[in-house]
Amino acid sequence: MIINLSYREQSYNCDLSRPIDISIPIGDVKCFYASDFKVLPFKSGDFIGSVREGAPVNFYDVSMNPHGHGTHTECLGHITRARESINDHLLEFHFIAQLVSVTLEKNEDRDSVITAESLASACPGELPEALIIRTYPNPLEKMTKDYSGTNPPFLEKDAMAFIVHKKVKHLLLDLPSVDREMDEGKVINHRLFWNLLQDEKLEYSRIECTITELIYIKDKVKDGMYLLNLQIPSLKLDAAPSKPVIYPLFKE
Repeated sequence: MIINLSYREQSYNCDLSRPIDISIPIGDVKCFYASDFKVLPFKSGDFIGSVREGAPVNFYDVSMNPHGHGTHTECLGHITRARESINDHLLEFHFIAQLVSVTLEKNEDRDSVITAESLASACPGELPEALIIRTYPNPLEKMTKDYSGTNPPFLEKDAMAFIVHKKVKHLLLDLPSVDREMDEGKVINHRLFWNLLQDEKLEYSRIECTITELIYIKDKVKDGMYLLNLQIPSLKLDAAPSKPVIYPLFKE
């Protein structure tokens, strides 16, 4: 199915039969010392919710942590006292997105980071409302790794400031977090992104904005413009497992 869409006075075609799934299945990765992802048949009396165990249907209980077990999308409720829900704040699901690739660099503490300079080089012009960042090196082990205690790469503060300055509303990246794994609870990049440098505000200025972490983009997928479909289940939590799917855009 070919659709035509307009963006900033330019027409594009998009083939909806060519989706590129950039999500990692829940349970394939782990980070922040989350408990193990578990899927167990429900048990009640003699009933065991598994066809293999003789039940007429499979009926499983699932134990998971959205932030720790795979691709997830989070709202500002991740860092607020108020119980803000991704289900309440992500109300649109299709966006124009720019995919860029950057090479990780070492900072003065020998952390691997995304720098403002690398982003500025990859994004010299105006950005759409969604930005997708692929980092290099880009090994397949990103899809199966336990990141806990490994000090994974993250964004420098100036890099997040650059993203906000570019008016990006939906940020997607292939890291466990935009912030350092152990940062004394500062979560400064989360706070910058949602304009919450103070503990709380009576009015949120970026309430519709989201961060999606732990995606994976294969090397064969080219940098450029895409139609993004950001899918979440209807969970009333600060974050939910998500399935971002992108479609290449072609000028007429």
